[in-house]
Amino acid sequence: MTTPIRFLAALLAFLLLTPALEARAQEQWDNVERVVVFGDLHGEYDKFVDMARTAGLIDQRGDWAGGRTHFVQLGDVPDRAPDTRRILDHLMRLERQAPRSGGYVHALIGNHEAMNMTGDLRYTVAGEFAAFADRNSARRRDQYYQRYIAAIRRNPPQGGAPVFDAAYRARWDEAHPLGWVEHQTAWAPSGPYGRWITGHSAMIRINDTLYMHGGLGPAFETSDIATLNSAVVAALRGRPQANFADILENQQGPLWYRGLALNEEATEAPHLQALLTNYHVRRVVLGHTKRYSTVYPRFGGQVVLTDIAVPAAFADPHAFLVIENSVLTTVHRGQRVPLTLGAPDALCAYLGRVAAIDGNTGPNATLSTQCTSGAGPAAAPVQ
Repeated sequence: MTTPIRFLAALLAFLLLTPALEARAQEQWDNVERVVVFGDLHGEYDKFVDMARTAGLIDQRGDWAGGRTHFVQLGDVPDRAPDTRRILDHLMRLERQAPRSGGYVHALIGNHEAMNMTGDLRYTVAGEFAAFADRNSARRRDQYYQRYIAAIRRNPPQGGAPVFDAAYRARWDEAHPLGWVEHQTAWAPSGPYGRWITGHSAMIRINDTLYMHGGLGPAFETSDIATLNSAVVAALRGRPQANFADILENQQGPLWYRGLALNEEATEAPHLQALLTNYHVRRVVLGHTKRYSTVYPRFGGQVVLTDIAVPAAFADPHAFLVIENSVLTTVHRGQRVPLTLGAPDALCAYLGRVAAIDGNTGPNATLSTQCTSGAGPAAAPVQ
C-alpha cells in the first residue's frame, strides 16, 4: 500500500495545534581559533560519542569539554541507523553547555533533516520509530488512522477512496509501526525536534571557511547566506518563499548539490571560484556525498569532503576534520594527519599517511597506490 508522503505530513501538521516558534540563528563568525567538523552521522550514536571524545569535545560523562571550540555537524543526523534521537538529544545538551566555556555547537540542516520534517521516511529504519513508542502508541496510532481515513473520505483521490477493510488496516499498520505518529509529531515544525532544527542554519561561515551539507550549484552562487537560510527554514515551517519554493528539493540547493564533490575539477573550477569570491572565503567544507573513506580535499583543498564512505568489510575510521589556527588536520582512527596541500605531491603524501594508519589495506591504500603510480586517485561509487 502506498500513501502520498506529503498528504500524511500535511494531515499530521494540521492535527498539531502548537505553533512553531520563530527563531533565527547566527550565521557568521570571525576570530575562532578551533573548529571541529563531523560529517553525516546517520543515527550512529556510538560513532558520534567516540568521535566527540577523540576530539576533546566531551568528557566521560558526555558533557561539554571543548572549551572555546566551535563544533560543526554538517547535517544528516537521522536515518539509516536507529539512534538518531539519542544523537539529537545529546547535541541539544551540548548546545546548551558549550557557551558556558565560550564554545559553540552548530548543527546544520541536511537533506535528511528536511526529509524527516516533510514526511519522507524512505531511509528511516524501524528502530527510529521504536525509539518513540510507549504504552499509549497503539491508541495514538488508532486515533490518527481514524482521522486519516476521514480526511480521505472527505477528499477522495481520483478513482475513489479505497475500501477501508481489515486487510487495508493491516497493510496500513505495517507501513506505520508503533512510534510512527510520535516520530512525525516530534519532527513537525511545532515538535521538539522540528522546532530545534528550524532554529538552525543550512549554511554558516566561520573565519575563511563556508560550511554546508551538500554544496551550492550555479543557480545559487550569487545568493547570500542569510537569504538561503531564511528560505530553507521558511520552507521547513510550511511557508515556502516564492523565489525559493523548491529549496528543500532543488538539486543545486545547499541540501542536495553534489557538483563540488563529483564533477571534474577542471569543469567545476569556475563555479567554485565564483562561490569563493561571492562568500569571501578560501574553502568550502561539505558532507552529503560518500566517495572516500577518509576526509578528502578537492581543488587543492578549496573543497573538503567529510562524509565518509565505509565499504563492506572495512571498519569505519571515524574520521573528522579539525581546523585550528588556520591549520587543517584530519583525525583518522584517532590519529592526526596534516592536510598540507599546495605542493604537487601533497595529496599523494596525505593519502599515503592515511593508508599507513589503515595498515596499507582497504580503499585508502588503493587510492594511495593509484596516486603514486601516476594514475590519480579514483573514488568509490556515490552512496
